[in-house]
Amino acid sequence: MEITSGLLHAKLKEFFGFDKFKGQQEDIIKSLISGKDTFVLMPTGGGKSLCYQLPALVMEGTAIVISPLIALMKNQVDAIRGFISDQEGIAHFLNSSLNKSQIAEVRKDLVEGVTKLLYVAPESLTKEENVSFLKQLKISFYAVDEVHCISEWGHDFRPEYRRIREIVEEVGRAPIIALTATATPKVQYDIQKNLGMLDANVFKSSFNRPNLYYEVRDKVDPKRDMIKFIKQNAGKSGIVYCLSRKKVEEIAELLNVNGIKALAYHAGMDAATRAANQDKFLMEEVDVIVATIAFGMGIDKPDVRFVIHYDMPKSLEGYYQETGRAGRDGREGKCIAYYCYKDMVKLEKFMQGKPVTEQEIGKQLLQETIAYAESTQCRRKILLNYFGEEYGQENCGACDNCLHPRKQFDGKEALLTVIELVLSMPEHFKTEHLANILAGVDTALVKSYHHNGHEMFGIGKSKGARYWISVIRRGVVDKFLDKDIETFGLISVTDKGRKFYDSPYPLMMTEDREFAEGDDDDDDVVSSQVKAGGGGAGDEVLLSMLKDLRSSMSRRLKLQPWVIFTDVALEDMTILYPITVDELKHCQNVGEGKAKKFGKEFAELIRRYVEENDITRPNDFVVKTVVNKSANKVQIITSIDRMHPLEDIAEAIGMEMDELLDEIESIVYSGTKLNIDYYIRQEVDDDKVEDIYDYFKNEAESDSLADAMKELGPDFTEEEVRLVRIKFLCEVSN
Repeated sequence: MEITSGLLHAKLKEFFGFDKFKGQQEDIIKSLISGKDTFVLMPTGGGKSLCYQLPALVMEGTAIVISPLIALMKNQVDAIRGFISDQEGIAHFLNSSLNKSQIAEVRKDLVEGVTKLLYVAPESLTKEENVSFLKQLKISFYAVDEVHCISEWGHDFRPEYRRIREIVEEVGRAPIIALTATATPKVQYDIQKNLGMLDANVFKSSFNRPNLYYEVRDKVDPKRDMIKFIKQNAGKSGIVYCLSRKKVEEIAELLNVNGIKALAYHAGMDAATRAANQDKFLMEEVDVIVATIAFGMGIDKPDVRFVIHYDMPKSLEGYYQETGRAGRDGREGKCIAYYCYKDMVKLEKFMQGKPVTEQEIGKQLLQETIAYAESTQCRRKILLNYFGEEYGQENCGACDNCLHPRKQFDGKEALLTVIELVLSMPEHFKTEHLANILAGVDTALVKSYHHNGHEMFGIGKSKGARYWISVIRRGVVDKFLDKDIETFGLISVTDKGRKFYDSPYPLMMTEDREFAEGDDDDDDVVSSQVKAGGGGAGDEVLLSMLKDLRSSMSRRLKLQPWVIFTDVALEDMTILYPITVDELKHCQNVGEGKAKKFGKEFAELIRRYVEENDITRPNDFVVKTVVNKSANKVQIITSIDRMHPLEDIAEAIGMEMDELLDEIESIVYSGTKLNIDYYIRQEVDDDKVEDIYDYFKNEAESDSLADAMKELGPDFTEEEVRLVRIKFLCEVSN
């Protein structure tokens, strides 16, 4: 059967519901159907998958689609089956998630010629039994998706991808279509060479995604900022990327605690949970997915409205691909990234122990990410330049740098200085080395080349190395300088640069942004509140007023002042200025129980104080903190409700007894009421309970355990005092 343009359009409408092809889709499909190897470089959301799905449905035989993402395979197979509802076996995937009976079912459909698309992971493709089986089939073509994984210069290098060509030769040669959303010219050549398709028809779409807004924010209190941003975009779908699995879990928990429906998604989770979480996101049962950067999600959801990078990725390819998941329907897509240099140093440390070449490549890719984050140039221009595409405009109107431009200066003399230095040296060097020479920084490398004796050493000392790095970056983007990725980023002068050097003209530049160190990402999840233990009050006048109110209330209620609110709680109130009982419960050592029991007068006092003194509250926004792991918390509360012995609870959770008491105290201090009378009756004499309880009610000036032990004497154990203190706090304080 001849596959004409008319037939393709008819099938496009029948299977996918589209009236016309998008961009170069039709030309790509015709290239593949004609038997030519085809290379497709198309941004995320450009419609890559249709370029192999449609020809697979109309051509004779089965198309083998090689994809690294199990999640993406399931997603696409479900989608194809949805298009063609009467043929369940039209598409299958073959990977490690299937059991023996499922594999047998897949093979049956393949042998009978029912299956037109078979998705395989590269690891599955290279298995001997699968190679032997595939030899029996008529293969229409091979589609290699996410093909940048072939290249060591790509952001998701997968060694298994290097074997695809030899497997193709063994199974049986057929046309190859290679597809990626992110490939620099270097990566593209690497891919074509490895797959043996240097003479392929190449289709390149523009990397520009005009509907996406790019912004890099200083990583100072990112949790608060992120929650505020998501709440401002309530009801919209979004993805948050983190560096580690631990951080993914923490951020997902933090978002849920703050009323944002979120789920975690990373490679450490079992396949069933990952699939379930993905489906809930696709079905809009949750608004946000929190995922690791290292684990590609492969979620084909057109209406993702924002992508947040809580941690910057290791490469611009990764960043571009992940941001590309926003606004695939052509509508609004906001891409926010939090940056601090300390994160990049961590990423570089992770490379230690790897082969030297791999480290050099990794560092080079990391430097490109740093350059993007710290630059004040148009972000769209930097991204497109990285992928070998020119962006003609100076201002895109859709990135933070273009919307909020910084003060400019004439960089003519600075660039001339850089060009003069590069031309004066017989060898080529990297950006940082050149900047150190001009800034007069005596590094070991500078000394080893005796460049501390160069006539230009220290000529720009007053500006500093960061300034010269920004000048060199601008020179590269504007093609006055060239950075050779093959040699790990060595700088040379281009013909345009030489002409500029001979006939200079004014060149407006902006200095790179200065970023703060950022928060310590190894800390526990906390808001910008004072951490437990206190750190001094923010408003001493208000603190004095709050203490007076507490004293008055303690006399009226015949309770010790600390039982009502601790000093830490009062100090936190002077920082956050909570003006309602609901806001009050987010302060340290308060919680819902205390807020409801004692908080009304405190909130009212603070409200009047704020109004009378015209105080601007901190963003009028309070972030709830994650005090302890919710799974343990729920298990402890449930077990105590069921009157389980505390020793049994500790053993079930894997804690020592004193650790369990720490957790229980944490729960109680956050405002939850627990009844452990059943356990106290078994473990502590009634007389002792009465003495300890009486001490905390009438004598104690604080909840200090050390003070209590000192006052009560050696007849009481620390565990007994802690148990009764918990009872007292629950009955009186909460």
